[in-house]
Amino acid sequence: MPNKLYKTAMDAFSDLKAKGVLRDGITVMVGGFGLCGIPEHLILALRDSGVKDLTCISNNAGVDDWGLGLLLQTRQIKKMISSYVGENANFEQQFLKGELEVEFNPQGTLAERIRAGGAGIPAFFTATGVGTLVAEKKDTRQFYKPGDGVGGKTLASANHPGKQTREYVMETGLFADLALVKAHKADEFGNLVYRKTARNFNPMMATAAHMTIAEVDQIVPIGSLDADQIHTPGAFVKRIVQTVSQKRIEQRTVAGAVAAKK
Repeated sequence: MPNKLYKTAMDAFSDLKAKGVLRDGITVMVGGFGLCGIPEHLILALRDSGVKDLTCISNNAGVDDWGLGLLLQTRQIKKMISSYVGENANFEQQFLKGELEVEFNPQGTLAERIRAGGAGIPAFFTATGVGTLVAEKKDTRQFYKPGDGVGGKTLASANHPGKQTREYVMETGLFADLALVKAHKADEFGNLVYRKTARNFNPMMATAAHMTIAEVDQIVPIGSLDADQIHTPGAFVKRIVQTVSQKRIEQRTVAGAVAAKK
């Protein structure tokens, strides 16, 4: 069994340039929901590697001084494929100035595009975004609604009087050169268990890249994890690094302060 354990995030990145994995212009998936479940140390290592012109696929772009916001500060990101970016002023400024290309996705569509990429599905149809900017320049088709007995058939392939069709837009699957994910536990083979909200985009991203590196809180011996509780099989994970995360709060609300304002 190959050794997947590395002492630090920088160690996990140390030979990736020589192997051709880490280079300018690659596509990188980064797990997380807000600041929850982000691979903090792997993001720092990616920043310090100096690679640029990156296409980053992530639900959001962190905040100005943490998460993917650090790579926006250094202008290493060329394009973002994401869903929500409202917490990052640098993102807004670069986008409005034309310095950052952005591909917005409804959150569920983004999740399904990543899942599809990991499952080898090149494209799928969804009703989400039809008639909006999201659907511009994309293929749309009329399908009979699922659950009415003829679901999945196009209007052109079958005519069913009395049955209603709905317009759907085609979305493509996403696949990256590199995926950086955060898990709670890993065994030495790379089987991963996520914890609560950190089980967000991480599991699907782990399957949708040529190389997946996992940042974890704990590493346990093989056989220690309940097989029924494993979220990501170790076959998808190439490297593992154990870290201590800052786990910063994205939006802090102090109950006493709120009450005092009333």
